[in-house]
Amino acid sequence: MVMPPLPRIAPSLLAADFTRLGEEVRAVEKAGADWLHLDIMDGHFVPNISFGPALVKALRPLTAMPFDVHLMIAPADPYLEAFAKAGADIISLHPEAGPHLHRSLQTIRALGRKCGVVLNPATPVSAVESVMDLVDLILVMAVNPGFGGQSFLTSQLAKISALRRMIDATGREIALEVDGGVTTATAPQCLEAGADTLVAGTAVFGADDYAGAIAALKSGGGAKPCRT
Repeated sequence: MVMPPLPRIAPSLLAADFTRLGEEVRAVEKAGADWLHLDIMDGHFVPNISFGPALVKALRPLTAMPFDVHLMIAPADPYLEAFAKAGADIISLHPEAGPHLHRSLQTIRALGRKCGVVLNPATPVSAVESVMDLVDLILVMAVNPGFGGQSFLTSQLAKISALRRMIDATGREIALEVDGGVTTATAPQCLEAGADTLVAGTAVFGADDYAGAIAALKSGGGAKPCRT
């Protein structure tokens, strides 16, 4: 998977019009989206239910965008192969979703997919320290997962900055993604803190002009991802 120029914008399918998902996916790709973010929720790990591998598989032929699959399910391990076969390019899971995070990441890599770790607002950066050699992506949740439309938690900016320093120290290409409450107002803060990938739900799918919304998020108010 070739990484597009920074910052990357990953519209969240959860905010799309579910009566015409195929059209929505094609529309955001044409509008300049880099990845498509797919939130998988089980009603157990988080208080909501979304969709599963079948929908991922159905959408896969419609776009060349990498599928950024965020598993908010527990246990996650039994479903890794299904999402890989369905067409996920990146599979991210929470440290709390199983007993052996390292093994889960190894499994995703063995399936030929990139792997990520997701940190909830209360999950410390130490949760990912011992797997920095394996991860391709770290996702910081700037809201509590489970529902769209929540307000951005500014307390997570310090976490983003700490993770940027950790990533840079590895010398590896690890995406630093932020999800939750990302708008044209909060995107510059995320980028200044060191994020390079932004998940946006209503900020894109709720806009009249998808291309304009994506361009505004990419510009980040002139902010540049921090590399120090």
